[in-house]
Amino acid sequence: MSKAHPPELKTFMDKKLSLKLNGGRHVQGRLRDSDPFMSLVIDECVEMATSGQQDNIGMVVIRGNSIVTLEALERV
Repeated sequence: MSKAHPPELKTFMDKKLSLKLNGGRHVQGRLRDSDPFMSLVIDECVEMATSGQQDNIGMVVIRGNSIVTLEALERV
């Protein structure tokens, strides 16, 4: 049985990211840390509501199984 390899997120460290999450949520912020399960620590996090409203929510931890897509907003 082969072991799962952790995601290579070192190239995204300290870069601004856009994340789409389960439940139709969308957040943007700066990646500060990650773990082998792809849980992410996002700083300067802003939740982008479907109404166009943006809510600053500060530093958050997002579990890896909640992430649908991840996009870099800065050159990697």
